[in-house]
Amino acid sequence: MAGTSEMKNIGITNTDCVANAAREGLRDGASPSAEAKPQLPHICIGDMTANTNISGFYVLQSAVIKTTLSKKSYLSGTVSDKTGSMPIIFWDCTVCPAEEGGAVFLKGQVAEFKGSLQITLETIRAAGPDEDLSYLVPVAPIDAEAMYAEIQATVDSLTDSDYKAVCQEFLSRYARQFQTIPAAKSVHHGFLHGLLMHTGCMLKIAEELAALYSQVIDRNLLLTGTLLHDIAKREEFTFSGLGLVSGYSAKGQLLGHLVMGSQEIAEVCKALNVPEEKSLLLQHMLLSHHGKPEYGAAVVPMCAESELLSLIDMIDSRMEIYRENLEQTPMGQFSNRIFALDGHRIYRHYDPDCQG
Repeated sequence: MAGTSEMKNIGITNTDCVANAAREGLRDGASPSAEAKPQLPHICIGDMTANTNISGFYVLQSAVIKTTLSKKSYLSGTVSDKTGSMPIIFWDCTVCPAEEGGAVFLKGQVAEFKGSLQITLETIRAAGPDEDLSYLVPVAPIDAEAMYAEIQATVDSLTDSDYKAVCQEFLSRYARQFQTIPAAKSVHHGFLHGLLMHTGCMLKIAEELAALYSQVIDRNLLLTGTLLHDIAKREEFTFSGLGLVSGYSAKGQLLGHLVMGSQEIAEVCKALNVPEEKSLLLQHMLLSHHGKPEYGAAVVPMCAESELLSLIDMIDSRMEIYRENLEQTPMGQFSNRIFALDGHRIYRHYDPDCQG
């Protein structure tokens, strides 16, 4: 809404929201636990249409308290499930009722606003500890075990003993987190196994391009930088009880995963007696993989491998943004505007499930 100002997101119980829940759902002596259970069948976000009444659990992807021009507070955010995401709005709300990345119970109606769907809420509250929410958690559309095995095989194929040792050290330290955590909060790969999927796909692209441009690309350096480029996201993020990204740690905000990753690479290389030039090149790969300072890069790419890594990262992230948004777009129609694609709409003309 025009003329709004953002306030900080507060992850505590919202007395206003609780009061609304009491008014809307706890009439005639009903208990809180009775109101808490979703009215089955659960309506997936991908199946929602205008005027759909919803009552159930969803993941709170983002939430912020804003104010109207008349100084009334309201909650604006986004919820998701395995089938997609949708904006929400809750009028006369002053404090966010749950942590981002956690599950919330919603009651409201889907409405169309400026050509897009959003849920106008009557009730929102944090999910209780005894409620089964496993069906909510989005998971990467991959065979995670098989992809991790492919990554291990790629590391085993490295012919430079120093780069191979660095990769093996990081995988031995962080195998569990690397295989399970999301790669982002919401823009792309924001689901369980997201970092594994993002890195695995990038390694496949890197392998092909290293062979194509073998006259200028050191395959060992490119693959090692690709494997480790986002490894520090395990420390950059904070995670909800569902395993999704709920926010950023203090180190994540003050340093970011590029700096934290390059620092750890320097430490590991020193411990493994890796030559200084190789250590510097790997640090440079991480510090520059966002390409430009305005995209978060600490330095611009200064070698062919770092240039290629930044482009591979952009390709895979943008193709995932397309995939996630096209899944929610009917055939022959345009999507809503996508902030991560510079506000563009994208057109769905292809259905992979219908190809012979």
